[in-house]
Amino acid sequence: MAIIVNVDVMLARRKMSCGELAEKVGITPANLSILKTGKAKAVRLSTLDALCRALECQPGDLLEYQ
Repeated sequence: MAIIVNVDVMLARRKMSCGELAEKVGITPANLSILKTGKAKAVRLSTLDALCRALECQPGDLLEYQ
């Protein structure tokens, strides 16, 4: 996949656990894991918005094209 998801990088920068982020975003830890590992086929814009709000970042901080 040419799109790299950097959620784990932002989690480390914010010193936040996966469980805490999942709770703030309103998704299950399993779905967050699928997103983190790059196995997700799509990401809803509402989920991306919630991730950016919780991590106080921009979408470009979470997604990278290679």
